[in-house]
Formats: sequence, structure tokens, C-alpha cells
Amino acid sequence: MELMPTLQLGWLNGWLMLGSFYLVFAVLMLVFPRDVVAKLFSVSGWSREQKVLSAIGKPFSLACLALIIFTPLKIGQGVFVVGLVTFALGFVGMIVALFNFRNTPAGQPVTSGLYRVSRNPQWVTLFTMFLGNCIAIGSWTAVVLLLIAAVFYHFR
Repeated sequence: MELMPTLQLGWLNGWLMLGSFYLVFAVLMLVFPRDVVAKLFSVSGWSREQKVLSAIGKPFSLACLALIIFTPLKIGQGVFVVGLVTFALGFVGMIVALFNFRNTPAGQPVTSGLYRVSRNPQWVTLFTMFLGNCIAIGSWTAVVLLLIAAVFYHFR
């Protein structure tokens, strides 16, 4: 792990791991019923404070994402293996959480599957995926940016 990694464009950068998830996520959003997708992305019940906290956390998330995109994976190093396993756990958890969400009838709270353990497993698993990516690129800066964003999103 290093404080600030060397940034460069490349095929074996951190974007590869996140790209695989977002490809699966996009397919799921296309096949899930429209009302489920709308409920998944709804911010209609958010207070002004929640919107402000989200807006403050967003630049930290985007900076972390930029580091992930432009930093090569540390393939062949221990951090890559740890990061890949962490990412995979988050990936599987996110897919399970999305199906738990989808299978709950409209108008009812989601209380089955991973929702028995966490109030919002989608955010927990998304954080886990990003953390795995930050570890796989070996960047402490990316980890710190992710943690700062997570604090703002948590209090949101």
C-alpha cells in the first residue's frame, strides 16, 4: 500500500473490477420491474439535511472513483488478493441484497435476507466493493477518501 499511487491509463486498472459490477448492475436494472427500480433510486423522502450531507460526500466519492479508474491494480501482490476477495464479497452481497429488495411486495418494508442483518445492505456491500478496489490498487489515499465519503453518507 502506498499513500499516493502513480496514475496512468491502462487496461488493468481498478476500473476493471468496478466495471464488472456496474455491467451486472445495469443488466439487473433493465430486467427488474420499473416500480422496483424507481423505488431503489427514490430520494423523494429525503430531508434538506440528507441532501446536503449527500452533496458533501459526493466529491470524496468521485475523487476515490477517479483514483480507482486511473490506478493500476497491484496484480501479483498480496494487497491485490485481499482486495479482490473483499470486492467479491461485496459484489455477491450486493446482488443478494438487490434480489431481496426486488422480491419484497411494493409498499412493504424489506425485512428478509440481508435486510435482517443490516438496515441498508446495499450501501454496506457497495462500500465493501469500493474498499476492496481501494485495497487492490494499493492506495491509502483512496481508502481515506472512501472513509470520508462513507461518514457523510452514513449520517445522511
